[in-house]
Amino acid sequence: MSAQALRIPRTGFGRGQVQAVAGCYFVASFAALGLPPYLTEILPELGDRQARWAGVLYIVPTVFGALGAPLWGRLADRFGRKRLLLRAQLGLAVSFLLAGWADSMATFTVALVLQGILGGTFAASNGYLGAALEGPALSRALTLMQGSARAALVVAPIVVGSLSGWLSPHRQYALLAVLPLTAALLLAALPEPDPAERPQAEPETVDEVVPVVSLKVLYALEFAFVFSTVISFPYLIQLVDDRVPGTSAALSGVLFALPHLVYLVTALAVHAAFRDRPRAGIALGFACIALGLAGHGVAGSLTSLIAVRLLLGVGLTLGLVCLSVLAADCARGRAPGGMFGSLEFFSKAGAVAAGLAAAAGSARFGPAAPVLIGGAAAAVTVFATLLPTLNHRTRRSR
Repeated sequence: MSAQALRIPRTGFGRGQVQAVAGCYFVASFAALGLPPYLTEILPELGDRQARWAGVLYIVPTVFGALGAPLWGRLADRFGRKRLLLRAQLGLAVSFLLAGWADSMATFTVALVLQGILGGTFAASNGYLGAALEGPALSRALTLMQGSARAALVVAPIVVGSLSGWLSPHRQYALLAVLPLTAALLLAALPEPDPAERPQAEPETVDEVVPVVSLKVLYALEFAFVFSTVISFPYLIQLVDDRVPGTSAALSGVLFALPHLVYLVTALAVHAAFRDRPRAGIALGFACIALGLAGHGVAGSLTSLIAVRLLLGVGLTLGLVCLSVLAADCARGRAPGGMFGSLEFFSKAGAVAAGLAAAAGSARFGPAAPVLIGGAAAAVTVFATLLPTLNHRTRRSR
C-alpha cells in the first residue's frame, strides 16, 4: 500500500463529524476561556478583597490538566475515545456547576482543580479525531480544532463581559455549565472510531513511513511554541497602556485578539501551503514570533502595535498549523489517545512556565519583559529547528 493510501479518512467519518467535534469543543470552552480573565472580579465575592490569588488560580486548571492529560489519553486508548471524550465534557459541567455555586475560596479552588483533572476536552477531542482520521485529513481537522480554540478565546470574554450587567462572572460558571452538557448530548450521537479498518499490508507500510520529526522533537516544539506565545498574554493590556496611554479597553481587547483573528482568517490556506513542508513552516513561524514579540518591546504608537500584533498572528498561524501537521504525521501507527494526551501535557507545561516567567519578568523589569523573553525563546527555537537540516545538507555536500 502506498503512503498516499494511508491518508484516506476511514469509512463512516466525514467532514460533518469533524465539524461537530470542533463545534462541541467551541461551546464547551466558553467558561474555561472566557471566565478566567474576570478572576479579579470573582475573588472579592469569595473573601479575597484584593484578588491576590488571581494569578495562582489562573493557572490551577492548567497545572492539573497537564497532570491528568496523559492518564486520560491512555485510558481513552483502552476503553474508547468517544467514552473518554464524553467524560471530559461531563467533567467540565460538574466543575463549572461547583464553581458557580461556591461560597468560599476553598470550594472555588477545588472546583478549578476538578476542572483541570476532569476536563481535558481538547486532548480528548484530538484523540478521538486521531482514531478516525490520518495524514492530511487529520492535520486539517486539528487545524479546525485550533480554530475553535481561537474563536472561543476571542468571543468568550466578550460574551461574559456583556452578561456581567445581568449576572456576575462568578455565577456565570453555573449558567455556562449547560454548554458542555449540550456538547455531551451532541457527541453521544457520533460513532466510536474504529481503527480496525486497515488492510493486512498496512503495518509494514507504517513502519516504512518515517515521521518528519520524532515524538521528542514534537513535544519540545509544542512546549517552546506555547511558552513563547502565551508569555505575552497576561501583561499585554498593561504594555499597551504603557506605550499608548489612554487606549480604551475595547481597543486593547481588539489588539489582544488580532493574532487569533489572523489564524481564523488564514489557517486553512496556510495548511494547504505548508502541509507538505511543515519543518520549514514551523521555523518560519518561530521567526515571525521572535520578530513580532521583539517589535512589541520597541513599538511606540498604535500603528506599530497593530503591525507587530499582525506579524505575531502570522507566526501564531504558521506555528499552530505546522504543529498540527507534525502531530498528525507522528500519530500514524500510534495509539492517538496516549500521544495527544502527552502532547497536551507539554502544551500546558509550556503555558504554566510562561505564566511564571511573565510574572517574574514583569515584576523585575516591567511590562515589556515578557514579550522580550518570549521573543528570545522563539529565536533560539528557530536555530534549533534549522540545525538538523543544515547538518544534513553539510553531510550530503561532503
